[in-house]
Amino acid sequence: MKILLIDDERNIARMLSVALETDGHEVAAVESSAGALRQMQKASFDVAFLDLRLGKEDGMEVLTQLRRADPGLAIVIITAYASIPTAVEATRLGAADYLPKPFTPEQVRLVLTRIEKTRGLQRRVEELESFFETPFPGAGSVSDEPAMRDVLDLANKTAASHASIILLGESGTGKSVLAREIHRRSLRAARAFVTVSCPSLSRELLESELFGHAKGAFTGAVAETQGKVAAASGGTLYLDEIGELPLEIQPKLLRLLQEREYERVGETQTHRADVRIISSTNRDLGQAIKEGKFREDLYYRLNVVALQLPPLRERPRDLEQAAATHLRFFARQIGKSIDDFSPEARIALRRYPWPGNLRELRNTIERAVILSSGPFIETEHLSGVISKSGPGHAPEVGAAVTIADLTDEHIRQVLAKTSRLEEAAEILGIDVATLYRRRRKWQTVGP
Repeated sequence: MKILLIDDERNIARMLSVALETDGHEVAAVESSAGALRQMQKASFDVAFLDLRLGKEDGMEVLTQLRRADPGLAIVIITAYASIPTAVEATRLGAADYLPKPFTPEQVRLVLTRIEKTRGLQRRVEELESFFETPFPGAGSVSDEPAMRDVLDLANKTAASHASIILLGESGTGKSVLAREIHRRSLRAARAFVTVSCPSLSRELLESELFGHAKGAFTGAVAETQGKVAAASGGTLYLDEIGELPLEIQPKLLRLLQEREYERVGETQTHRADVRIISSTNRDLGQAIKEGKFREDLYYRLNVVALQLPPLRERPRDLEQAAATHLRFFARQIGKSIDDFSPEARIALRRYPWPGNLRELRNTIERAVILSSGPFIETEHLSGVISKSGPGHAPEVGAAVTIADLTDEHIRQVLAKTSRLEEAAEILGIDVATLYRRRRKWQTVGP
C-alpha cells in the first residue's frame, strides 16, 4: 500500500516507517497537517497513520481535514493518550481504526489486513452489482467467431500493460463487459473499476462527476466530492461513450492522460492521478474530428490500442451460445426450470437482425424466461418484433405487433444506423438525454 505517516515524534515515525517498508509498503512521513496535505496533492494514498497530538494541532481537526481532502482515504489514529471517548469520536469522524501507543509491528499488520479486507468486500459488492447490469453475464471473454476471438486475444495481450485502450462498436456489442474483463486481467485488478457514462449528464455535472468539486463550486454543491478519477485511484477508469464527451471537458481529460494531473471544479489545487483509461464509443471519431467536435490530440492519446467489436448479426455462432447463457442465468436467478428454446423460437432468434446486439438479446431472453411456464421458451414468449420477423427483417407497419414493440424496434434501428446519439435523436424528434435514458433502460427492463 501507499501509506502516509503523520507523527511529530521522529523516533516513533522512523521505527514505524521501517516496519512498514520492511513489509513492502511505500511510506511518506510528515510532521504536520500542512505537510500531509502537500503530500496528498502530489500522490494518492491508501492509508494514513495519524498521531492524535501533533504539537499544537488538534488531531481530530486534522482527521477532518484529511477526510475532506480525500474521502476514500483510510485513516488510522495512533496515540499514547488512548481512551474510549476519543476512540468513539475518531470513529464518528470517519477513522478506519484506532491504535494505542506503544504498538507492535504485528498489531500494525492486523490493522492493515482489516482495512484491505474491508476494501476487498466493498469492491466485491460493486462488482456483483455491476455484474447484474452487464448485457452478457458470465460470457464476456468467450467466442466461437474468429473475428471476435482476434479481438479477445488482443485484449488479453494488452491487459497487463498500462496503455490506454479504446473499444469501438455499435451500442450493445459488449464493450463495457470487455472493459471489465481487461481490468480483471490487468495488474490493477485488485483496485477499483469505475465507470463514467459521458452522455448521461450536463457538461457541468459531468465535469464534477469526473474530477470532483469543492463546496460551493456551483449551485447545489453543498459538500465536497472527490470525483470518479480519485475513486479509481490505482485502478481503471472506464469512459463509456467517450464520443459524447463535451468539447469543453476534452482538454482536461487530455491533461489527465498526458500529465496525470487535474483540478476539482471550483479549486486551483492540483491533484495527481494514477488511473488506467479505457474508453468506448459507437461514434465515428474520425468524422467527429473533421466536424470539430472531438480533439485530434485526445483521440490519439485514447487510441493507443483500438479494439473493434463486431455486431451480433455478424456473430451467428455466438448468438446461440449467448442465448443459452442468458437462459441459464435468468432461469436460475428467478428459480425456474427451463430446458431450452423450442425449434420455432430458435429459428426466430436466428432470423432477427438484432440491431440492439447483446443488450437487446439479454432483455429478450430475460423477458421470455419471465413469461415462460413450461420447459421450453416458445416464440410467443419472445417480443412481437422478433417472433413475427422474417429472415433478417423487422415487421412492417400493420403487422400483428404492439405499438410499443414497433416504437422500440424503430429506435433500435435508428441507433444501429447512426454513429452519434445527437444524430439519432434528431431523426427521432426527441432530445439526447431522453434517448440515452431509454437506451440505458433496455439494459435492465425487457423490450
